[in-house]
Amino acid sequence: MRSTMIVYKSPTCGCCEKWVDHMEQVGFTIKVEDRQDLSVVKSQHNISSEIQSCHTAVIDGYFFEGHVAADDVKRFLTEKPADAAGLSVPGMPVGSPGMEMDGRHDPYQVMLVTKQGEIRIYSQH
Repeated sequence: MRSTMIVYKSPTCGCCEKWVDHMEQVGFTIKVEDRQDLSVVKSQHNISSEIQSCHTAVIDGYFFEGHVAADDVKRFLTEKPADAAGLSVPGMPVGSPGMEMDGRHDPYQVMLVTKQGEIRIYSQH
């Protein structure tokens, strides 16, 4: 049985709600915690400003920052890279899960963040 994913987001963010729906549609159990100030959560997980996005999800001790696709999250949780702290999609790229707009799709990268704060490409979309 998979753990519950906690998603920290602004109470007014529609794209975050769409991302939560994306994750629930593929079987994740989600608990949403609306916060006016997400900086504390990002600080607790050492998510640097260069890789931040609009919401932070946490499951099994890992973070998933922003609009990371469910397939990437599933793969990551299966692989559990030894030195990894989590994955991030910096910013809010059009076409990423929750950011769909009129069929547009801007290319973007999913970044793996190590426990030491190093950042490397995990996947590309």
